[in-house]
Amino acid sequence: MTDGPQQARILIADDEPLYLRTTGDLLRKAGYECVCVPDATAALQALSSGSFDLVLSDLNMPGNLQLELLQQGRENWPHVPLIVITGVPSLPTAIESIRLGITDYLLKPVKYDDLLASVRRALSQRTDHVPSVPRSDDQRRALAEKFPEIVGESPPMLELFDVIDRVAKTNTNILITGESGTGKEVVARAIHRHSPRAAHNFQVIDCTAVPESLFESVLFGHVKGSFTGAVKDQDGLLSQCDLGTAFFDEIGELPGSLQAKLLRVVQEQTFTPVGKNTPVQVDTRFICATNRDLEMEVHAGRFRRDLYYRLGVVHIDLPPLRVRGDDVALLARHFLASLRPESSQVQGFSDEVLACFGRYAWPGNIRELRNVVERALALARTPQIEVSDLPAALQPSALDEQPAPTNAARASRYEAMDDAEHGYLTSLLQKHRGNVSQAAQQAGMSRQGMHKLLKKHGIAAADFR
Repeated sequence: MTDGPQQARILIADDEPLYLRTTGDLLRKAGYECVCVPDATAALQALSSGSFDLVLSDLNMPGNLQLELLQQGRENWPHVPLIVITGVPSLPTAIESIRLGITDYLLKPVKYDDLLASVRRALSQRTDHVPSVPRSDDQRRALAEKFPEIVGESPPMLELFDVIDRVAKTNTNILITGESGTGKEVVARAIHRHSPRAAHNFQVIDCTAVPESLFESVLFGHVKGSFTGAVKDQDGLLSQCDLGTAFFDEIGELPGSLQAKLLRVVQEQTFTPVGKNTPVQVDTRFICATNRDLEMEVHAGRFRRDLYYRLGVVHIDLPPLRVRGDDVALLARHFLASLRPESSQVQGFSDEVLACFGRYAWPGNIRELRNVVERALALARTPQIEVSDLPAALQPSALDEQPAPTNAARASRYEAMDDAEHGYLTSLLQKHRGNVSQAAQQAGMSRQGMHKLLKKHGIAAADFR
């Protein structure tokens, strides 16, 4: 990691000669060493032959029309932060850029102060210690011991442990998505606990719990007399997480009137309390969570595009419980041990109960499983929880109505679910003739999440067009 601007070496790639020269000159005056190249091919050659601390890249330039620079840059030099600067923004390229793990996404014309702030922020987040090669499953299993609050051994969870370990060491803003009950806040807390900010506050801000009329005061604070009922100065929630982490739960519910103000906080790390004229400076990392499809919200005009880009520098999509295989039994035993009263005689689950757990789809995910175990504990009359202690939806008669996986007799439960998922994705692409956006919409997931699943199964959407 560089110690200051004099030691930082920046590669700038842009096919507009005037912009390239002007940007290089400005950053050199700020004390940085700059190498300017006119296209993505030259940028990749420069990265191969030299050492750089940061890359500034245009999107629409020769050699990068399919985002080749971004893709190869993240694959071959994952420790080098990359800032995208474009004059022709589009949602698909922005989403793909974020998926590839860019540090920032700026729109031309960029104010010099904003560019300099982005460069400084990116350099401060540089992580030379992040491995440049994928970790093995054994290494990922070892990582699981670092996160005892997250229970799981399935392949999706091993990948999740890897991602959490990597991003925790940075200051990058993170967007966590997933169905309700998948444990988004648990993951956010794990990231904070293993971050350089762990000694400071982790502040939960529930965007559904505060009335819109009070949200600005709750978030930014207020001074005495600024409105009726303001009888004393009051710090806001953001002040309480200075040097720490602000976790915005259900960020998709944030009122539109406050989105622009939050954007300013995220960009400039300043805010102004209600009734005050001077801004307050903070140093805060933002982790946000939602079960909404924010891409669709952006398309519908209900969520600001620029805020979406700022919050989702790294996107973590949590797997639903139904694709986590034997993790269901692991979690059930975990909840039994943590919820069981000392006076309880219940020691475990019958084989029939575990079989029911494995066949159920768990629409409420981990939260639903916890509630089922707690309910069964209260009803159990024997040392083992029996099928009769389960709710109606988990009774064998109800589960018999669900089609069984075709290879369940010869494969593990996870492999059966994996095959079912592959078949589902194939049928979606066949129906929509390879249109990923339409397939994702029918599946109730983001386009980014659909691309991730297609990559996981080695499915090419182009084969269905």
